[in-house]
Amino acid sequence: MSNKTLYAPMSGNEMPRFGGPATFMRLPAVDLSEELDAAFIGVPFDIGTSNRPGARLAPREIRDESRMLRPFNVSTGADPFNSLTVADIGDVPINTFNLQKSIDIIEAFYDDVLGCGVVPLTMGGDHTIALPILRALRKKHGPIGVIHIDAHADINDHMFGESIAHGTPFRRAVEEGLLDGNRVVQIGLRGTGYSANEYDWSRDQGFRVVTAEECWHKSLTPLMEEVREKVGGGPVYISFDIDGLDPAFAPGTGTAEVGGLTVMQGIEIIRGSRGLDIVGADLVEVSPPFDMSRNTSVVAANLLYEMLCVLPGVHYTKR
Repeated sequence: MSNKTLYAPMSGNEMPRFGGPATFMRLPAVDLSEELDAAFIGVPFDIGTSNRPGARLAPREIRDESRMLRPFNVSTGADPFNSLTVADIGDVPINTFNLQKSIDIIEAFYDDVLGCGVVPLTMGGDHTIALPILRALRKKHGPIGVIHIDAHADINDHMFGESIAHGTPFRRAVEEGLLDGNRVVQIGLRGTGYSANEYDWSRDQGFRVVTAEECWHKSLTPLMEEVREKVGGGPVYISFDIDGLDPAFAPGTGTAEVGGLTVMQGIEIIRGSRGLDIVGADLVEVSPPFDMSRNTSVVAANLLYEMLCVLPGVHYTKR
């Protein structure tokens, strides 16, 4: 432990927060290496969107709005930067003109990340990117459990005749054997659909489906006790679509649905994941062109920081 290089976010007393490098939390920008325990990664991809575009711009915007974040989590006692070697390793160089080539590029990039033993914390991009990331994770960890926060189940068979888009990743992941269906929970699903059977496919795979209505007017801390019991016992991936939150809190997204989770509930879900074997996480579907106040990117940056704080190996200071 004493030989580890521990990076820290640049202090606001060292450089004004509106200055300095545009990295996540103003961490050092470094190349991928086995010295890292975890890394923030951008995937500037929105070729898979079906409504509002713009998620390709989110990694840069989320990094910018992460500049107010400080290293120690006063609320939980998490001390990630004195526990793990964490840095920003930049963006995946996707092919913005070709979805399938981009999927292959993303998978290969994450193969390298996981090959170095680095836990990826991803700034999307649209939700299509979860599929190649899960493909890479499957090679390293076998079928994994997932905590999926979203307004939509993303289990469409096809969209406009295409099998890979932001509404299909979890169906493809099941078909390809990437997931342990009995260790998957989807939280926040809601909105209009095409039939009364909108979520039956998920349930048939063994997923626990938690609709938004089940979350209204309550703390989700008790729910997370059930979730930990459901997904524990193996590697777990957190996939957080920002539209899982109500558009009152996160309007800058491509497929907004009313009646969603609060920011506080989103934080409860992530903090309630502490103690699980989390092998990666993503925050997707932020669309800066529709985020006039930039508040959505502020929320996204804070949720990504909370994900870092619950990774295995993070030390906690008693309060």
